[in-house]
Amino acid sequence: MNETMAESTKFFDPDKKTHQFAADLLAQADIQIGGSRPWDIQFLAEGVPEAALARGNLGFGEAYMDGAWEAEALDQFFCKLLAARLPHYIKPAKIFPHIVRAKLLNRQTARRAWEVGEAHYDLGNEFYGAMLDSRMTYTCGYWKDADNLEDAQEAKLDLICRKLQLEPGMRLLDIGCGWGSLMAYAAEHYGVEAVGLTISKEQTQWAKTHYPHLNLDFRLMDYREIDEKFDRIASVGMFEHVGPKNYRTFMEVVYRCLNPGGLFLLHTIGKNQRNSFPDPFIDKYIFPNGELPSIGQIGDAVDELFVVEDLHNFGADYDKTLMAWHANFEKAWPRFREELGERFYRMWRYYLLSCAGAFRARDIQLWQWVMAKDGVEGVYQRVV
Repeated sequence: MNETMAESTKFFDPDKKTHQFAADLLAQADIQIGGSRPWDIQFLAEGVPEAALARGNLGFGEAYMDGAWEAEALDQFFCKLLAARLPHYIKPAKIFPHIVRAKLLNRQTARRAWEVGEAHYDLGNEFYGAMLDSRMTYTCGYWKDADNLEDAQEAKLDLICRKLQLEPGMRLLDIGCGWGSLMAYAAEHYGVEAVGLTISKEQTQWAKTHYPHLNLDFRLMDYREIDEKFDRIASVGMFEHVGPKNYRTFMEVVYRCLNPGGLFLLHTIGKNQRNSFPDPFIDKYIFPNGELPSIGQIGDAVDELFVVEDLHNFGADYDKTLMAWHANFEKAWPRFREELGERFYRMWRYYLLSCAGAFRARDIQLWQWVMAKDGVEGVYQRVV
């Protein structure tokens, strides 16, 4: 038995009912406690199963942040765990208040919408610049014909432009524009002018600095405030922050702002079932107040507003994107270690690699919807 396995076994007593339950559960996903394979889990302190069973992924993630357990390949560990649907066997009582708040409250009001910008997107442009591609594109790349992050992100931007059928002189609205990668690409390659909305001060500052030569208007603004007309509208990786109580409002804003005959592209992560709740770890540490939509929820929100012309799922590509971000993050970490600290490092690894595993297991998806205000004439020509 090697040293790591011995250390793990030290904190695993098979006579304890809780630990035996955890071992039996993990075995269903071909995961061993103290095993030697990259996806096996090593306990490095007491209380890991208890934390996971009591508080779900929040307790499990915090135990990882505290160094209480490890897995050599976190992405493989989570892929196996989620493919076996093990979270469905755990009903953590201590996160019940979180579930109730998510179900009953509107956690994404106009006032609270700014919280995720401050907590996540304003971490620092230098930090994100080290992790992302050169355009600072913080959404899923399109890897169909790409073998690196830079090409995958450019392919995604071009895919969106072609799906929107952009032409010179059109006016584009980007709701949740991030650092402006789509707007800049569309202006440079398709000759459009664009307005972008974001709730991040850091993103706004970076975009305005980098694209003064293009006809782009970056606004620090909640989507509910916009009331102008556009030929095309896109929202890429922002709908996850809207919340189910606001889905209809969001779609009504898009409808209000879209010219007759206009197209709207929605690029969003999605979940497989309607009746679920936000992951408590992601909600607390990564994306405050975020919630993934289901296909049914989006369908409800667009009723009598839009014709859905196309729905494209390339969720498996988010696995590749997250692994590329993780590789960049690990390479750049020495620059940020002193400022951010070990607990942040473990939190960020947990975020990136657990999400990569979730997409690999097809537990969550990435959809691009193309919607028309009046329906396109003839058959919409699908672009892939």
